[in-house]
Amino acid sequence: MQSPSLNDESPLPLTFDQPVAIVGGGTVDNALLQDLHERGVVLIGADGGADAIAAAGLVPAAIIGDLDSLQDRTGWESRSRVIHIPEQITTDFQKALYSTRAPVTLALGMTGKRLDHTLAALSAVLQVAPDRHVLLVDEVDVALAVVGPFAFEADRRERVSVHPLLPIRFRRSLGLFYPLDGLFLEPGGLLGTSNEGSGGRVEIVPADATPWLLILGRARLYDLIDACLLAGKP
Repeated sequence: MQSPSLNDESPLPLTFDQPVAIVGGGTVDNALLQDLHERGVVLIGADGGADAIAAAGLVPAAIIGDLDSLQDRTGWESRSRVIHIPEQITTDFQKALYSTRAPVTLALGMTGKRLDHTLAALSAVLQVAPDRHVLLVDEVDVALAVVGPFAFEADRRERVSVHPLLPIRFRRSLGLFYPLDGLFLEPGGLLGTSNEGSGGRVEIVPADATPWLLILGRARLYDLIDACLLAGKP
């Protein structure tokens, strides 16, 4: 589906066949939003993130959250599907995640500005990593929570960071300047920050299904989307 009808009362989750971008209230690049829209990516506002979408001259397919930050809710209800989820156990990002399904999910405006929001976003992607591909996008980087092996392209000397969300051992890697073969990474211990590609195909193979974080420059956003679509479900 491209977007739900304003009068569509089908049960959650909203299911899409194409990538979805969940937009929060942090810093959002309007040009990137417009480009995503032109490429057919469905835009979802996480509460006040709908106003960030509007600032780019666009209308979200749906707005999801506790709605404590959304401006002019009544006005939005005539233009978009507004889904009020009042529970306070989860963040608006988590609400938007559990209320949608898509082959790839981007998250914009979820990092930066406030450190607690950034940490909450990382926690959210860790939580859903076994079931879906979620990419955190900011002004500089794109971060993908991965479960199991993953392959992508990287230029020679291109920055490739592998961050352990949890303690994790890697079986092997291909195409990295500093191989991960047999390495055990963990928060507070050995990290995989600022590794580099050796040029061409990169393959990273962990020893088990522990989630890990792949961080590349934002210029690789569409390459990572394609890699996720090629990989299929985690």
